[in-house]
Parts: sequence; C-alpha cells; structure tokens
Amino acid sequence: MKNALQTVLALLGEDYDSILQAWLETQKAEGVRRPDLFSDRESRRQLGDILRGLGEGISRSDLSEGIALDADSWTDLRATLDEVTQERVERGVSPSEMATFILAMKQPVFARLRERLAADPTRLIEEITQFSRVVDALAMHTNEHFIEARDQVIERQRAEMMELSTPVVQLWDRVLTIPLIGTLDSMRAQEVMENLLNAIVEHSAEVVIVDITGVRVVDTQVAQHLLRTAAAVRLMGAEAIISGISPKIAQTMVELGVDVGEVTTRPTIRAALAHAFRRVGFSIEKVENARG
Repeated sequence: MKNALQTVLALLGEDYDSILQAWLETQKAEGVRRPDLFSDRESRRQLGDILRGLGEGISRSDLSEGIALDADSWTDLRATLDEVTQERVERGVSPSEMATFILAMKQPVFARLRERLAADPTRLIEEITQFSRVVDALAMHTNEHFIEARDQVIERQRAEMMELSTPVVQLWDRVLTIPLIGTLDSMRAQEVMENLLNAIVEHSAEVVIVDITGVRVVDTQVAQHLLRTAAAVRLMGAEAIISGISPKIAQTMVELGVDVGEVTTRPTIRAALAHAFRRVGFSIEKVENARG
C-alpha cells in the first residue's frame, strides 16, 4: 500500500474547517496560541497553509518506505513550515512553543480517526501511529529551522548593536571621533578599526579621536587593540588621539608595561579636540560680546 493514511487524507478533505478550528483550540488550551503576537486571521492562515501542504505531501508520498521530508513530495510543506517558523521566530516565540504549536495537530486528527475507525481498531492504530510519525517529523524539521532562523536573528541583532555601539562621528572638518563604551573584545575592536578606516577615507580625515572614557576595563588586551587601531590610522595618513586616559588607567597601563609609543594621548576629549583643532589649523577663541 502506498501509504497508511487514506483515512487521514479523507478527513483533511472532508473536515478541513473543523480540524483547523480544533487545532487552534488545542493550541489555546496548551498555552501556545499567542494572541499577543498573532491575530486569529494570521493564525488561521498559518494553520490552513500547513494543513493544505500536509494533505498534498501525504498524497504524493510513499510512507511505506519511511518519512523523508527532504523528498520532492514535501517541497511545498517544507516551504510553508519554514515561512511560518521564520514569522514566529521574528515575533519572539520560544522553541517549546513552536514545537507544541505543531504537535497540537495530533489531538484533533486522533479524535476524528477514533470516530471514523471505531469498528476497525487495527486500521485505527496503524493510522494513528503513522500520522504521529509524520507530525513528529514535521516538529523535528521545524525545530531545526527554528534554531537556524533564531541564530540568524541573533547574529543580525548583534551586528546592528555592534554598529550602533561603534559610531564614527565627524566633529569638525577633517576631525573624527569614536566614543567607546563598555568592553572592547577582539570582534568589537575589528569593527572599530574597519569603521574608522572607512570613515577616514570618506571624510578625508586628518585626526581621529578614540575616546575610552566609557571603557570599563583597560587591560593588556584592550591596550593592544587600541594601539593596533592607532597604527592602522597612521597608515591611512591620519593622526590618532586616545582620550579619556584617567589616572587609574594610566597607572594600570604602566604596571602592565604597555608602551603607547608614538600614540598621542589626552586625559579628556576636550583636550583631545583642542589638539585636533591645532593639528588641522583651526583655533577656538572666546567671543567677548556675543550680542555685539
């Protein structure tokens, strides 16, 4: 026999609306309905797309040879599951909620199978077992795609946060600054260097102020990152100024044996900016009578 789910196929065709509604109600009972994230219309669309893809996949598959969701017969259902999973990942659904969302399909179908095959217990057990295997395979596929999609979202958010946390600001003509806050690990240091070098080219900058006032800890690794960044800036023909050097940071760097070499340092960004202005040929003068 091509597959043992002929009754399930008949149910999906004849009782489509009632199965969809019962599936939705089961999700509500299981606490995975999430009306705060999806409207009834959106939920029904997702469930309907999955049920239609499921019916088509079952009708085209030879389940006697096992369940292979990577086969061509399941192409449409896979695409639907991946789309639904992506939507739910982006709106904040948890992995357990996503798995229960799929597994909740069993209950309404099992109930109708028991009614339809009450007089044929052997066939009932066979269809329930086979359908359970199919739904479990769908849940596994969804879980794998969920993890992959969530990792992509996390990576995108990390990149966006990294970009926001390393803004290069043009303070004046040919003068740039990048205020660093928090920690400076290798990945962030690379991002800082790339942003700075690109900004130097874009703005024809001659002076770059790297302000570390907000950096939590300056250890040997952080100091080396800063010095490498300053060296890269010099190779681009600009001068690097590291500002925000507090007495504590200065003492720490001396104790660690960090040699700043030719790198210009200043205790505050104000002092660094004054140096930068002199470097590019500007000066700041106090206006005695602004109104005049």
